[in-house]
Amino acid sequence: MPDHGTQPKRLHSRPKTAVAVLFFGLLALVAGVGISVSFGAADIGFLTVWEAVFRYHPDLTSHQIIRELRLPRVLGCVMVGLCFGVSGAIMQGMTRNPLADSGLLGLNAGAGFALAICFAFFPGLPYGYLILFSFVGAALSAVVVFSLGSLAKGGLTPVRLVLAGVTLTALLTAFSEGLQLYFRIGQDMAFWFAGGVAGTRWTHLKIMAPWIGLALAGAIALSRSVTLLSLGEDVAKGLGLRSGPVKAACTIIVVVLAGSAVSVVGAVSFVGLLAPHVARKLVGIDYRWIIPASGVLGAVLVTFADLAARTVRPPYETPIGALIALIGVPFFLYLANKERREL
Repeated sequence: MPDHGTQPKRLHSRPKTAVAVLFFGLLALVAGVGISVSFGAADIGFLTVWEAVFRYHPDLTSHQIIRELRLPRVLGCVMVGLCFGVSGAIMQGMTRNPLADSGLLGLNAGAGFALAICFAFFPGLPYGYLILFSFVGAALSAVVVFSLGSLAKGGLTPVRLVLAGVTLTALLTAFSEGLQLYFRIGQDMAFWFAGGVAGTRWTHLKIMAPWIGLALAGAIALSRSVTLLSLGEDVAKGLGLRSGPVKAACTIIVVVLAGSAVSVVGAVSFVGLLAPHVARKLVGIDYRWIIPASGVLGAVLVTFADLAARTVRPPYETPIGALIALIGVPFFLYLANKERREL
């Protein structure tokens, strides 16, 4: 049974604040989507955007730009942010690791290496198979990272888990670059290393959407169990939770979300680190609120990062991953400093 010191923490939640975070977060997301769809090389006003969405005329060039280029790009940002935010929240709650993020733990690198193999040995694969390979790469990376982190004396700690992830990321990135040079697939891989959503099309979103929808539904269904896991293994078992099957299901969800996101945006880290931390500070420790809040905040972050990527040095684009890292790296160093005693 949980002790008296754990009980107050278990009950600490702010549902009213959570509702406000979701409401204003969605408002910010809608505003970001509207601005992003309107902004670009071609000057297109809000009224034209509205008409292109709800009264589409295929003969108008401005409508074609909105429907075929800008809308799928912006919706890709939303979906990627949701994936990274929710996967980061689940990883942090499941492992009780404040440093958990799909990029820091090697899942992004694993998915990217799998894509490099596809480009090198199976050129021309349909996008659906690329997503499948991304899932496999992310899953294998997760297994390797957790295994490596558990080998050290004292077991798996947050910092050791991140060190294992960073090590594997460096190794897989080197392998990916080797394949890139040997098979001359640099043009294909440059996008994945830089990170961006410029190439997102409706076909990509249609293939991604069912996977992401199922994973998000599973994340919401397991949110109470993740809350119990975040209180500690003993507390969770004392409250009747079968932690093994729950962790397995959570891992599958994280792999699906991370693999889907990487297949669209490439090597982008820190979204899954930042969004859950901000959500947790605002809404408390109940993952029934943290998971949806992390998804919304992640979507807002990626959407505005993509908007910034197009405005920093026009007409060129700055990689999204670089812009998010400007915030994510200092935040990660701050968290790592708090965890330094775990080394």
